[in-house]
Amino acid sequence: MLHDLVMKSRSYRRFYENKEITIDELRCLVELARLSPSSANRQPLKYVLCNSREKNKEIFDTLAWAGYLKDWAGPAKGERPSAYIIMLRDKNIATGMTMDEGICAQSIFLGATELGFGGCFLGAVNRSKLSEVLNLTDNYEISIVIALGHPKEEVILEDIKEDNDIKYYRDEREVHHVPKRSLEELVIDEIETLANRF
Repeated sequence: MLHDLVMKSRSYRRFYENKEITIDELRCLVELARLSPSSANRQPLKYVLCNSREKNKEIFDTLAWAGYLKDWAGPAKGERPSAYIIMLRDKNIATGMTMDEGICAQSIFLGATELGFGGCFLGAVNRSKLSEVLNLTDNYEISIVIALGHPKEEVILEDIKEDNDIKYYRDEREVHHVPKRSLEELVIDEIETLANRF
């Protein structure tokens, strides 16, 4: 079951924008993040939840999408996210990125997948502009923007080809392909207990 969730938990960049995600559903996802491990249990992450169409447009205008797709400016109107979770770091608790961001973002992503949503982590953000859009005080630093919606595209995982090109791409049918390194490449050694060898 976890394997299936991980396989379905892809970066989606086109959505059925008119299919809503409720604030309660967003709160459920942040609850998963709240319950996740935190470095030294400091719990410095805070969140802004948004499913407002008007505010979503303002948030969208601060984001850059899909760096490898040079001829694509991001999702068109009607295919944009229907909700956002903006992950903030409370600088009064901790400064600098920690492992918390990755742990909590993945918890949110897996929960979103279980609910039938798709999403994309966005780090290419005009943070000063987004801080103004959200009326953030100086103690909050924007870490990651998580765009969410009901996926409107197919994403396929495939083995990296012989040229070792790791760049994702879209084919002529607009199917999104994501090359992945093999397990054999990732595991550099296996140190096994002797008992398992007999």
